[in-house]
Amino acid sequence: MKWIQLTHLTCLFLLLTSASCAEVKQLAGSRPNIIFILTDDQGMGDLSCMGNPILKTPHIDRLYAQSSRFTDFHVSSTCSPTRAALMSGRRPFEVGVTHTILQRERLALDVVTLPETLKTVGYSTGLFGKWHLGDEPAYLPQNRGFDEVLMHGAGGIGQYQWGDFQANTESTYFNSVLLHNDTVVKTEGFCTDLFFDAALAWMHQLHENDEPYFAYISLNAPHRPLIAPESYKQRFLEMGYTESSAARYGMIENIDDNVGELLSELAEWNALENTLIIFMTDNGMAGRMLDKQDGSKELAFNAGMRGGKASPFEGGSRVPSFWYWQGRINAGVDVTDLTAHIDVYPTLAELAGATLPEGDFAPMGRSMLPLFEDSQAEWPERTLFLHRGRWDDFWSSLSREESRYNKAAVRTDRWRLVFELENGQPKTTLSDIDVDPGETINLAGEYPEVVEELKQAFDQWWDLTEPYLVNEGLPHIPSEAQPFPLLYEQQVKESGPIPEWAPAIHSN
Repeated sequence: MKWIQLTHLTCLFLLLTSASCAEVKQLAGSRPNIIFILTDDQGMGDLSCMGNPILKTPHIDRLYAQSSRFTDFHVSSTCSPTRAALMSGRRPFEVGVTHTILQRERLALDVVTLPETLKTVGYSTGLFGKWHLGDEPAYLPQNRGFDEVLMHGAGGIGQYQWGDFQANTESTYFNSVLLHNDTVVKTEGFCTDLFFDAALAWMHQLHENDEPYFAYISLNAPHRPLIAPESYKQRFLEMGYTESSAARYGMIENIDDNVGELLSELAEWNALENTLIIFMTDNGMAGRMLDKQDGSKELAFNAGMRGGKASPFEGGSRVPSFWYWQGRINAGVDVTDLTAHIDVYPTLAELAGATLPEGDFAPMGRSMLPLFEDSQAEWPERTLFLHRGRWDDFWSSLSREESRYNKAAVRTDRWRLVFELENGQPKTTLSDIDVDPGETINLAGEYPEVVEELKQAFDQWWDLTEPYLVNEGLPHIPSEAQPFPLLYEQQVKESGPIPEWAPAIHSN
């Protein structure tokens, strides 16, 4: 990670604060460059701009201050499902994704992905970091619309048991072995720094050629294992936190510095006026407790929400969603309408002037452009369905049908109905999110008619997903037979030692 020079920061601050209210012009077909930053397991409360009293995230805070912020934005409660919805514009069960392992993370091959749609109107597309929608050749991002790819396998670096390179179990998150396009390579440095640097180098080349691009900077941080550069842990260790808790917060502050460098580079290239920057997280907070060196524990700040990653409550699905485009999107505006990951695809397609694909796997979300042009624009009420999935695996013997009401939720503009299993029987919790965003009072007994209405809607959706579940019942593949380990062995056999790789310089 390179230090950002003070002159760059000063320039960036002036550019970001030059206008608090943009003169909104026609956005459809405006064809901006698009940078989509997606972090892993970082919740709403994992930012200082969201009220975290421990973290310092000044660069994302400034981005937040100058963004249109979707304050009621929802994703899935675990990572592959959210990524599937982003790439397809559909709820994850509707594109075959019901888990993060066991080949049930594979995005159905009939889906026309977001990058494929953007390429139809001349965009170059790049993925840097985490894919997690299938590692078999047909499912790889290189074959799903991405021109440039630097990625790890499985759901995380070092997850050899689920399909990443075995070499990454030795030095996880540092000096990683990755797949660069069609070649296995050895890299140097901390993974988050590398993914940002690789993205910047690729973007700079396209900027120089005046070509539009979609850069998907999809990070594995701050997902476990909790590992950060020593300099990023030190402040938290001095505050009395354990190595693991210090590393988690250190990973987040490292992300923040990388966001700062990205914004500084774009300012130096004079590219902020034609670049849309999106910051999001893929699910709610993981690791709700912070461990202290004296053996005590401290509840992590979670922005007042109940639950976290894999939870059916607000804390599992409600995440930050900041959209910044200098001079084109209103700055410092909160958009309170109910929005979701399925809306990203149609929004970006409309911005790019692309036609949405049709067919059985056509995107089902809504374009959010009207809300950028007027945060008070008409936005019809809607119903979102969420389900953790993860049935019939190493931890649960429940079948899909037995899991119908296991960690599921229905969300409307006002209500959140949560289903959980208690002693094998469904338990419902109904919350009025308008007045009780922390879901502290169960209103199911007071509003039985609301419970029944939302339950019927959920059941109808659940039953409709059955034909889409194309990845169920597949066999478990042992580690050594997973696609990436096999690719590694084949390359070594045919070409010798794994080559070293580093991104190009990305400045003028």
